[in-house]
Amino acid sequence: MKPPVPPFTEETARQKVQAAEDAWNTRDPKVVALAYTPDSVWRNRDEFVTGREEIERFLTRKWERELDYALRKDLWAFTGDRIAVRFQYECRDADGRWWRSYGNELWEFDAAGLMRRREASINDLRIDEGERRIFGPRPAEERGLSFPLA
Repeated sequence: MKPPVPPFTEETARQKVQAAEDAWNTRDPKVVALAYTPDSVWRNRDEFVTGREEIERFLTRKWERELDYALRKDLWAFTGDRIAVRFQYECRDADGRWWRSYGNELWEFDAAGLMRRREASINDLRIDEGERRIFGPRPAEERGLSFPLA
């Protein structure tokens, strides 16, 4: 089991979102992939991914090109076995350009609390390094707080 498990309450949905943020901020594809069912189905932007092995390969490619990646996720809505989140992350590319990416995800979980479906829509905004707002994992004093949109 990967607690919390459905059906979600507001408290357990928030816990699930924070756990996802924490895992993704490790930038460890093997760790992140364990939160998904072996046959999990993803849509990430224009890419379709199926299964843990493909998820791990996808994340490896992602973090090879998205350097200094740091993420914030916020609960948007939940019901039963589904959670919707909004997120922002910042990273730089190999040429040193900084980016802020905004997105929404729809998640669906199995009874054991593993994600069986993830759909992500993401938009990228070029930013100057001085405009950065996300520096590494969320500090303890910011846990549970909504991250501002701009």
